[in-house]
Amino acid sequence: MKTSVTIGQIPTGWDIGANLAAIEEVVGHAERGDLVLLPEGALSGYAPDLSPLATLDRSRLAAAVEAVADLARTRDVHIICGSLLPEDDAWWNVALHFTPAGDRWRYRKINLAVNERPVLRADAELPTRRVPQPWGDLVVGVQLCREIRYPEQWQHLARSGAAAFVFLTNAASPEAVPGVWRSHLISRAAENQRFVFAVNLADPRQHCPSMVVSPRGAVLAELPSGETGTIRVTVDLAEVSDWSLGQQRRDVLDLRYRPPSASEVIRLTAS
Repeated sequence: MKTSVTIGQIPTGWDIGANLAAIEEVVGHAERGDLVLLPEGALSGYAPDLSPLATLDRSRLAAAVEAVADLARTRDVHIICGSLLPEDDAWWNVALHFTPAGDRWRYRKINLAVNERPVLRADAELPTRRVPQPWGDLVVGVQLCREIRYPEQWQHLARSGAAAFVFLTNAASPEAVPGVWRSHLISRAAENQRFVFAVNLADPRQHCPSMVVSPRGAVLAELPSGETGTIRVTVDLAEVSDWSLGQQRRDVLDLRYRPPSASEVIRLTAS
């Protein structure tokens, strides 16, 4: 059970046309059937200052979404691309999956960054996604940017059947301690014994790598920090295992979600 992934590390400005051209170039490096990954906000643009959203051309953004959908169909590839999108009278931070068959799916970020909270809406669901492959379905879990800091979300996705994590980020901060997010990615792979496919924007201040990590924590490929570029890697899903997860002491500590009881809701509301 092998899967090929093409990762595109590109700049992500507020120019939708330039973003779309960069996405097209990345897809040009992919082969039929590949899973093509692009950064958080790759289509709409993204930056710590989200005020440009107030004047972003929504019709042009909608047309760009259709263009990426057409690209997936004509090139016969799966594309998972980040974008800020208006839905349900709000803006969301979204990862969009476009299939060669024309199907679409989206994950909406549940754990927003501080700068996002006044502008974007957070979702409350952690779904997995099936990506059709010649041998069957590759089940992936998608996470966005600061969600790297919440390992319980990744473990939930692994326990929900994900064999690989798709991580889209827009991490470029001069204040970040070098190497921390890289270590997080290796930990998320090794502790869950899943593949991690990570893609960041190309930026001189980049503090999270674009790379592929094996279920053993081995870095299989990595792009140079700050540079625009692509990598293509073929992985064997036979390496995925539940050996570690199966040995957790869930009789001592169980992180499975339990809805609060009616009495707890009343108590929490009163407080």
